[in-house]
Amino acid sequence: IPVIIGDPILAHEVSTKLFDELGIYVQHINYPTVAKGTERLRITATSLHDDAMIDQLILALKKVIK
Repeated sequence: IPVIIGDPILAHEVSTKLFDELGIYVQHINYPTVAKGTERLRITATSLHDDAMIDQLILALKKVIK
């Protein structure tokens, strides 16, 4: 699930904060893997992720990106 950030530094910062502060690993993807200006987070959901975990991720993203 891509979450477009559009800035390589911000994508890295969001990914780092999610992991360091909240223990959530979300990979950031930057150029040259994606075009400049389309830097993003790559969220990989699996069958092991339940609704509560998804809700927690949404709240964490809102907190960190804000």
